[in-house]
Amino acid sequence: MTVRLLTNIGRLWTGNEVLSNAAILVHNDRIAWVGRAPDLPQSVPGVVDDIVDVDHVENLGGALVTPGLIDAHTHPVYAGNRYAELAIRTGGSSAASITAAGGGVGSTVTVTRGTDPWTLCNGVRERLRGWLLSGTTTVEAKTGYHLTRDGELADVRLLRELEKEPMMPRVHVTFLAAHVVPPEYFGRQREYVEAVGAWCADAAAAGADSVDVYCDEGHFTTEESRWVLASGRNVGLLPRIHAGLFSRRGAVQLAAELGCASADGLHHMSDEDIAIMSRYGVPAVVCPATALQRGHLPPVRQMIKHGVQIALGSDHNPGYCGITSMSLVIAMAVSAFGMSVNDALRAATLGGATVLGAPDRGVLAPGRLADIVQWDADHEGAFAWSFGLKPRRVWRGGTPVQ
Repeated sequence: MTVRLLTNIGRLWTGNEVLSNAAILVHNDRIAWVGRAPDLPQSVPGVVDDIVDVDHVENLGGALVTPGLIDAHTHPVYAGNRYAELAIRTGGSSAASITAAGGGVGSTVTVTRGTDPWTLCNGVRERLRGWLLSGTTTVEAKTGYHLTRDGELADVRLLRELEKEPMMPRVHVTFLAAHVVPPEYFGRQREYVEAVGAWCADAAAAGADSVDVYCDEGHFTTEESRWVLASGRNVGLLPRIHAGLFSRRGAVQLAAELGCASADGLHHMSDEDIAIMSRYGVPAVVCPATALQRGHLPPVRQMIKHGVQIALGSDHNPGYCGITSMSLVIAMAVSAFGMSVNDALRAATLGGATVLGAPDRGVLAPGRLADIVQWDADHEGAFAWSFGLKPRRVWRGGTPVQ
């Protein structure tokens, strides 16, 4: 049993309120008490009989403290890079012309399939470590660059095994075999959709938490997406959907129909889409870096106005965005989407916990996981100023990782 007292917290952003001169008492991997330091009890039943007997006391020097950040949308399991493609795209080439020339997701699939498991694992490990060291304690991580049954299942197992290693964030594994149609299924898209649906049970058994499908132009139709998501839901996977990144194809309506855990992207939305998400309680995951690159910003302020739950994601992937810092994503959300710092910070903590179905994190409160970050600042407004605020210390389950 380990009891740890974090004290002299200048400003504590709990997710529910802001406290000055605060303290947190941690028992093993959970928060036992949180509040103003002058109100710290002398004893906490079942935790410590006398507060002077705690195992570790850490003075945080008046710093800002928040829950560990949560990245609700990433694609980290890949090999190689597409730097040359990015350079061509910034010169005016369209995504369609790049794909026709052999680029796009298909090029990453080719390289990933040809990479040995050891090298692939090391690359994913380094990416995940980058998230944790920048203050992100939970990462939603998708498969989607093997697009074979065995390759996709191996990716699920890889993510589950990496999560057990030291210096790794918590991982929510999403099965995204329905990313694009692989080349060997050219002209047989329906056959591939049926295959992916059949793989969902194996993905759940391998440790996946969610199933995702890219419902958009050049990817999968709403009917094909319905088949995959329903197949996943039937074996216990949370359904989520890439929606409205290139066009409106009914993905939001499908998300409402199936009760999706999230609709992600949402660059192209109508007032009707927002009303549907609000009415049926479909949370939105928005990714400012990708939205800026594609030149279409989701109407985040309108969604907030209508009560849609917002979560933030980096959308880390080899084709658009290499960000592993959620503090940078928060700053970009403030600047690009017009979110307040509080709304953006909440979307990167409580919002992420909501869409991942993880009520044990995202807020600093008794009984929650002790995923905690001490920042190099004394006020949350620094997130909007620094564009990549650095943590001083990170605790994952009460254990310091740096």
